[in-house]
Amino acid sequence: MISVEVKTFSIETLREFSTRVFLHFGLPKADAAQAADVLASADLRGIDSHGVARLTSYFELLSEGLINPKPKIKIVRSTPSTATVDGDNGLGLVVGPQANEIAMDMAEKAGSGWVSIGNTNHFGIAGYYVLKALERDLIGWAMTNSTKLVTPLWGAERMLGTNPIAIAFPAEEEPPIVIDMATCAAAYGKIEMARRRGETIPQGWGINSTGRGTTNPDDIVAGGALLPLGSDRERGGHKGYGLGIMVDVLSAVLSGANWGPFTPPFALRQEVPARSVGKGIGHFFGALRIDGFIDAAEFKRQMDDYIRTFRATKPAPGTNGPLIPGDPEREAEQVRRKKGVPLIIPVVEELRAISQKTGIPLE
Repeated sequence: MISVEVKTFSIETLREFSTRVFLHFGLPKADAAQAADVLASADLRGIDSHGVARLTSYFELLSEGLINPKPKIKIVRSTPSTATVDGDNGLGLVVGPQANEIAMDMAEKAGSGWVSIGNTNHFGIAGYYVLKALERDLIGWAMTNSTKLVTPLWGAERMLGTNPIAIAFPAEEEPPIVIDMATCAAAYGKIEMARRRGETIPQGWGINSTGRGTTNPDDIVAGGALLPLGSDRERGGHKGYGLGIMVDVLSAVLSGANWGPFTPPFALRQEVPARSVGKGIGHFFGALRIDGFIDAAEFKRQMDDYIRTFRATKPAPGTNGPLIPGDPEREAEQVRRKKGVPLIIPVVEELRAISQKTGIPLE
């Protein structure tokens, strides 16, 4: 295991820095705080690839005028329980939360709410949105398509994004179940973090430019691709491929955004698609009112029993037994709120570069 130097920051420091960076580009105060909150959520929950480690990409796109800092977000089509939203090329960290609110408002009135969003940008961690649904006692769904980084099963080039899915279920006394996962073998952020640490990656995560499996993260960046969840046919790669398509259709085709290989890049250094088939990237949010299906108190009691039953599973040799989805992130948040967020030095250097360019102090 390679020893990696880190520097620890309080979440308040990182949140304040991110907020001021977004304000630097003219985002309204509430939007800047909202965007910083999404990044802070990722850093607190231990999803290091999607917190302030992403700030440089947002900084570059805003600097180049490729993201609208003051979008006029609007509903372009709706029914009592569905809507299509145009994000006006706004920051996904702003457009996403507003569209998610629309879905939750609909759910509280109609029993469910489903919103597909086009003409938007990268929205941070999908888990952020379903946690907001839990705050309103709803079951939440969130997904988004993204820049092509993943090859289809038996393919040898990038055609799909990492296309994450999140869903959360509340319980009564037990912590909620929070599922948040990419539909590829590993999120691209993990490739980026491995490169920054100088580490190899596991076999089955990706291929090089010739379509051969690789453990070198540089190979994936230099024309290779990530593999779908499951990696190959024998290990269920067709299932990850299918899930990636599902997210792409609900997020992009349904909203009028770009899909598949035509989805625009998240960073300036990524390949620009040869043509456009829609506007920006797309998200999809859903919210369900529990009492539309079953008494809410009964549901939560059953969820408590469900969680306790699975925690009591006989453990595999050498393990402590199964975790409940959301356990690692919740535990990370408890530690990081007290002890701070550890950032590897390459990320710290990127933040210091932003600080120098903007005059916004990091420390």
